[in-house]
Amino acid sequence: MKGRPHKYTAKELAWIAARGDWPRRALHEAFVAKFDRHEVSCDSIKRLCLSRGWKTGRTGQFVPGQESHNKGKKMPFNANSARTQFKKGNKPHTTKYLGHERVAYDGYIEISVAETNPHTGFERRYVAKHRHLWEKANGPIPENHVLKCLDGDKANSDPSNWEAIPRAMLPRLAGSHTLGYDDAPDELKPIIMATAKLEHAAREKRRGGKQ
Repeated sequence: MKGRPHKYTAKELAWIAARGDWPRRALHEAFVAKFDRHEVSCDSIKRLCLSRGWKTGRTGQFVPGQESHNKGKKMPFNANSARTQFKKGNKPHTTKYLGHERVAYDGYIEISVAETNPHTGFERRYVAKHRHLWEKANGPIPENHVLKCLDGDKANSDPSNWEAIPRAMLPRLAGSHTLGYDDAPDELKPIIMATAKLEHAAREKRRGGKQ
């Protein structure tokens, strides 16, 4: 009856145990045909084998040398899936092609250039776009100098928006005691930059006189 376990004879159990590694559907069909037990379902055979520890040995994983069941077969045409299938020459949206840009965590734009990555050996690597373009237009950044964004927009990588200044000028532009360059209105930025340059030049001149 439904909900009650089936009873098996010793002969039936021995027969099933001897074939415990068979696929369960094939085992069930053979058992019903052998013993005329049509009331026994395939699920009942599965539960019996599970409780007795009779395993098929299959894990569901492919083993070395095993061929896929659909090897050599073409995927049936489906209009809905065909719309999203890759066509010849297509590349995924995650492809990092030469010239690909991304925004770094600090807000600067990075660009993929044809330079060997020193960490991975890959043929391309990401560099700061503003520095890459500035050096293409002006040459290498002088020693002990950094590029300063003039309009405060880090995403504006145009070389005209960046100026190479002595690294020692950065504290003067930070405005620890006065209005900082980055926070100042656009009309005051040139004045703050010019003042910082004069103060830096005067300090360097005093240092030179002491040597």
